[in-house]
Amino acid sequence: MKFLSVFLTLLGVFGISDLSLAADAAPTLSAGDTAWMLTSTALVLFMTIPGLALFYGGMVRKKNVLATTMQSFAITALMTIVWVVVGYSLAFSEGSSFIGGLSKMFLKDMTVDSLTGTIPESVFMTFQMTFAIITPALITGAFADRMKFSSMLVFMTLWSILVYSPITHWVWGPGGWLGGKGILDFAGGTVVHINAGVAGLVTAIVLGKRVGYGKEAMAPHNLVLTIIGASMLWVGWFGFNAGSELAADGRAGMAMVVTQVATAAAALAWMFVEWMAKGKPSVLGIASGAVAGLVAITPASGFVGPMGALMIGLAAGVLCYWGATSLKRMLGYDDSLDAFGVHGVGGIVGAVLTGVFALKSVGGTAGMLEGNTAQVGIQLLGVAATVVYTGIATFIILKVVDAIMGLRVSEEDEREGLDLALHGERVE
Repeated sequence: MKFLSVFLTLLGVFGISDLSLAADAAPTLSAGDTAWMLTSTALVLFMTIPGLALFYGGMVRKKNVLATTMQSFAITALMTIVWVVVGYSLAFSEGSSFIGGLSKMFLKDMTVDSLTGTIPESVFMTFQMTFAIITPALITGAFADRMKFSSMLVFMTLWSILVYSPITHWVWGPGGWLGGKGILDFAGGTVVHINAGVAGLVTAIVLGKRVGYGKEAMAPHNLVLTIIGASMLWVGWFGFNAGSELAADGRAGMAMVVTQVATAAAALAWMFVEWMAKGKPSVLGIASGAVAGLVAITPASGFVGPMGALMIGLAAGVLCYWGATSLKRMLGYDDSLDAFGVHGVGGIVGAVLTGVFALKSVGGTAGMLEGNTAQVGIQLLGVAATVVYTGIATFIILKVVDAIMGLRVSEEDEREGLDLALHGERVE
């Protein structure tokens, strides 16, 4: 003990007694964290291609299946380039409280030694890229069967830069104003799902209803594709949620548990509600319910325990069923594949209930059930800000694109089917 005391005294003489400062000043690479994040990144990309492509592709009519899957595939390529050129910089570089700067354009200064926490910055950037890919891809479900492919590409580019990147910065970027307010959004309830859902709703309204909507049969052409796509989304979502911890640790493990619990609860809740309402449980219903649960648990996944996840899943299954059926009929809009009914409604449910069920022992912040009633107000502020900004900005972008090049295909092309009309191909 005397030797230890003398040793520490000598360290103090030489000014290096605070060993923790030395450790904090130089974060080191963790092979375990990096391996998990490489895996998570691949899982999230898997959610869009092939997951979302198949999920949406199976729900449209046969004449539009290639065009629908093409949208997800093309968006994956397009958003990769947009993110590298400017999106990552606007979202994650230093700037104002509203949007980041341009210091990271073209991934400037990123090297093999650049770190974000304990993982390479290149891995963090690519992980976040997969979020920037799936978010606009989700929007396509709302306007399926009727938007020009060229206009879709222009719209998505502008939307990613002017809507997705700013809201990402608000919540997760350095100095973002919603992050500063203390919003809890672990993996993208506001950034991804409310954002995409509201944008989808606005796009569906601006474009108008599909030709024959409400008069002609528009049943899904292949629910096998849809259930396979939903299954891929379920599996990939573990990377989405547990990966958002950016580490292979206990919190990531809990995020995986609550993701599974909420998804199962929502799938069953939707199935039983539909069973009671229509007399039969449908394949499309249970698949949609599972996705609703995945959406709702996303913001809460790093903050709640299993019982909170169970309640969030049950609420999402019931309320998203209402959003995809009764609400749509009541308001009369044509959200083709229920992008708003599932992602918009589910994202709002999850964001608000995160403020209710958050546990200090899981994520460091207590929710309403632990006495922190103010957290629900902060969550509502995040929801309101996202809805208002996304709604207005999306509307403006759509109107500009429409004025320049038009948004919607002709009635003749729509009746023929977008596969042939836009791509010159069809499924035999």
